[in-house]
This record gives sequence, structure tokens and C-alpha cells, in this order.
Amino acid sequence: QVQLVESGGGFVQAGGSLRLSCEVSGRFINLVTSWWRQSPGQERELIATIGSRGNTVYLADSVKGRFTLSNSWAARSVYLEMNDLRPEDTAVYYCNYPGAQTNWGPGTQVTVSL
Repeated sequence: QVQLVESGGGFVQAGGSLRLSCEVSGRFINLVTSWWRQSPGQERELIATIGSRGNTVYLADSVKGRFTLSNSWAARSVYLEMNDLRPEDTAVYYCNYPGAQTNWGPGTQVTVSL
């Protein structure tokens, strides 16, 4: 069974930073993953996709220059470095495979205060 589990969310002041983790488990490990976020009353928004080499496949305009992607095969994880956080970044953040329609986890809450 393939499973992706998000962690690393929390509370941070505007201008601060957080690093989110997405740990992948299963018989085979695939680290080609995407990050989405969803705030109350909003649709889920795709914000980033990472390739197998740790390359950035996609970054939403709203996070370009502030968020960066990385991975660790040893840790079976993908990371989203979030810098210069803003209140509008407040959301539940999810990781999943690109284009996935199912198998959403609980996500991890990021709250950015002024």
C-alpha cells in the first residue's frame, strides 16, 4: 500500500520559515510528488511538483521565490521549504502524486500570523 504522510506544519509569524515533510511508504518508493494547499472556503490549490532528481517541475506564481523543493531518498521524503511566509499562506498543506484524485491524507496545518 502506498502512503504519503505530511508533517512539519505549525504556527509562525509573517516573514518566518517552516519546512514541511512528506514521507512516502510502500513496496516501491516514488518521490515524484506534488504539494497542494487548501484554506477554509477555498478550492485545493496545486502549489508545487518535484521530479525524481529533486528538480522543480512546477511552482505556483504565488510561491515562486519563497518556496523551494528538495528530496531525500534515504529518508523516503520530499520537503517543501517555506520562506518569507505570509498570512495568505495559511492553509492545510497536502502531498500526493501529481494528478491524484484519491488517497488524500490529513495534511498538515500551517498558520501564519502578523
